[in-house]
Amino acid sequence: MFNSLPWLASIPSLWLQIGIVGVWLGIIVLLAESLHRYTATDPERVRKVVHIGTGNVILFAWWFNLPAWLGITASILASAVALISYKFPILPGINSVGRQSFGTFFYALSIGILVGWFWYLHQPQYAAIGILVMTWGDGLAALIGQRFGKHPYMVWDSKKSWEGSIAMAVVSYVITSLILFGVEGNIWQTWVVSLAVALAATGLESFSKLGIDNFTVPIGSAAVCFFLMQIL
Repeated sequence: MFNSLPWLASIPSLWLQIGIVGVWLGIIVLLAESLHRYTATDPERVRKVVHIGTGNVILFAWWFNLPAWLGITASILASAVALISYKFPILPGINSVGRQSFGTFFYALSIGILVGWFWYLHQPQYAAIGILVMTWGDGLAALIGQRFGKHPYMVWDSKKSWEGSIAMAVVSYVITSLILFGVEGNIWQTWVVSLAVALAATGLESFSKLGIDNFTVPIGSAAVCFFLMQIL
């Protein structure tokens, strides 16, 4: 199902496809900076707007069948910009979270690694699973945990909530099962592997010191999904 989207395949020009992705990213960054500059929106929520919005470019890359070199190059450039922005306020709306975190850098780095890994294997669905589990699962877990988290727990010096962790597990399961169902169909492995991915992603997200979960969650989720599907 997800590998057959004729209206997307009918867009002939690589530059036009890149332009569509660029416009999407521009809208997300502009929205985040506008919220940061002109509203009283909490910086963490602004960052999650970017977190959730930009991660969806993996779907454009998959459906457009963009070349791997393009995704890897974009990842390198985004990683460099992220590192520079920690020193200079290039995009304060993205990095102003009120705590030390290298999450933006790890975010960009993980996308490049997953594109390089699974585009080479001609199985981009696993890259999409890893990125979207991080994008939606981790993003919504943080927002729900902040808004509804009434039952906190501590991992190292990081405060989490059971409400946020449950949200992470549920969203991760839904995303993984939808993608596997679209690619593999209604087989028992779709539902079992999705559960394993959800549990792994939730566990990895709990250990999120300095934003490292933006690396461990997507890489770990994609790896668990890929290897279990090969074994089962």
